[in-house]
Amino acid sequence: MEFGTPHLGSIKGGSAAKHIMYHHVSGEWRLAAPLRGMDPQDAWAELRGQFVRAFEAVGAGDFEALDDLEVLRFGPTLVTKSLATYFPQHFLPIYAAEHLRRFVTLLAGAAEADAPAWRRNRQLRELVGERVEFEGWTGQEVMRFLYTHFDPRPRQRTIWKIAPGERGRLWEECRDGGFICVGWGELGDLGQYQSDTELKQALDEHWPRSSGGSLTLARRLLAFRDLEAGDRVVANRGMDEILATGTVDGNYRFEPDRPEFPQVVSVNWDVSHAQKLSKPQHGWRSTFAKVDPALFAKFTAHHADSSPDLGQAQAGVPVTLPEDVQAVLDALERKGQVILHGPPGTGKTRLALGAALALAGRADMLGADARQRAKAQAEMLHGDRIHLVTFHPSYGYEDFVEGFKPDLSATGPGLTLALADGLFHTLCSRAAAHPEQTFLLVIDEINRGDLPRIFGELITLLELDKRNLPVALPISKRRFSVPPNVRIIGTMNTADRSISHLDAAVRRRFAFLPVGPDPDAVSGTVGPLDLAAFFESLNTRITSHLDADHQIGHAYLLRDGEPIATEEDLAAAFHHEVIPLLEDYCLGRADLLHRILGGLVDANTGRPVLMSSQDLADALATEFTSGAPGPDA
Repeated sequence: MEFGTPHLGSIKGGSAAKHIMYHHVSGEWRLAAPLRGMDPQDAWAELRGQFVRAFEAVGAGDFEALDDLEVLRFGPTLVTKSLATYFPQHFLPIYAAEHLRRFVTLLAGAAEADAPAWRRNRQLRELVGERVEFEGWTGQEVMRFLYTHFDPRPRQRTIWKIAPGERGRLWEECRDGGFICVGWGELGDLGQYQSDTELKQALDEHWPRSSGGSLTLARRLLAFRDLEAGDRVVANRGMDEILATGTVDGNYRFEPDRPEFPQVVSVNWDVSHAQKLSKPQHGWRSTFAKVDPALFAKFTAHHADSSPDLGQAQAGVPVTLPEDVQAVLDALERKGQVILHGPPGTGKTRLALGAALALAGRADMLGADARQRAKAQAEMLHGDRIHLVTFHPSYGYEDFVEGFKPDLSATGPGLTLALADGLFHTLCSRAAAHPEQTFLLVIDEINRGDLPRIFGELITLLELDKRNLPVALPISKRRFSVPPNVRIIGTMNTADRSISHLDAAVRRRFAFLPVGPDPDAVSGTVGPLDLAAFFESLNTRITSHLDADHQIGHAYLLRDGEPIATEEDLAAAFHHEVIPLLEDYCLGRADLLHRILGGLVDANTGRPVLMSSQDLADALATEFTSGAPGPDA
């Protein structure tokens, strides 16, 4: 049902948990919650029985009875595909609950919040039946039309660089066979792992590490497993040679009969892009690495049919959005306002401004270089629709909504006060005058302000169902409302103040999106040091001895948007930025700093040891990354 019947619609991707019960690589049976504690044969009998009851209910036209089959709720895509296979007259070959919700909304339906996939499928089927445009269409035709013209995954797909063996030694086999393959065969079928944590545990069992973990590798292997048709990949040899670019055209599969590299994904290769790069890509030392869309565009520019999924503006081609930007926009659409929260240096403000560019119609700048993007952001913030403000302890209601302030235009003696509109009041007034446009306020460091005092009575009006509801402002007595076309993005540094410390009324009005450290952003090497492995291992220790809110963001290891590449830059970042931050976190406790940095702290003085920049890379590699699993590129 998952891999053998693509003509019936796809449910591929993710783990084997979608099958409700499955045999795990550990040798045990993994069962969904209602089946746990049962003998596998009894569990299978119960599961099969519920499938039979589902088919009987639909055959009798009793669709409501499906909701009473508790076990089947744990495999909604599998169950919906099974129902569509047996009863194509009642169900469409579309199975993902979120895709169904979006299609229902597209056809002007009201999608239920927690409806199972089969109920949403039935709702979509009824909506399609009411539209004369679809009269006489088969379910397959409806499915292809919706996915072709209204793909519910409007994202800029990650472009992966995947090495076909050390120094490309398996390239000819991959090219001729139409696939890309990687090792780690001891892990078995990657579909058996439900989370990155579970896969990380298996990695650590097979390749024990002296410190830290292998969470980054686990996430990359799961990303490899979940590659979708249409995703772009690059095959490389070393750090400066491209063997080909490819387009994924099949599913992940585990081939245990292959003597090595049994993890396989089907790819249609284009060798016309083979070339030597002008400079080495230091992040390409490992098997997996993300490829910057701008770089991909450069080395495919000479080819007429290079992919439109690059985040670059092309004539007549809508720009697809990066997943993190799309997630922010979805949260704004759902809630009206969102807070991006995470440790320092994780790019929260950058993400907020990226979402602002998308709302301003400048999504083409998301893949541009740093200078062009900064220029576009400055132009955007000089307009009337999008504003940026930073909250601080002295910021108040009179700055945000309204208050009496000195009238600088007054010419008489003494101080003259005049009623003045605050930033948010002004933005809302403009938004009310232009209801066809979206207006946005980006609030940096939102948790540094006294939010109940700043928002005042307007906190109630932020809820989408209370937009345009008028209230009398307490100072001027004027009537005021928040228009429905106003959005707010806040950024919050969790090392300063956790979410739990925010006023409860404020928390209820905002969606919260975590922005965490991204090891892929610092893929690269400095001498013997693998930056991503060091970054992951350091944050693992920080999380263990402090908490996740005090991790180090990837921006500390970047220079001009690129991973640091020299020993001097590494030493400057470590001694002048990372160390002071960790000392501040540890509040003078030398023992705590020593547990985090190990041999990098003098046991007698409790102070970080001093060493040359050349020796620092060796010391960090020894302390944090020795024993890393897996082959290099």
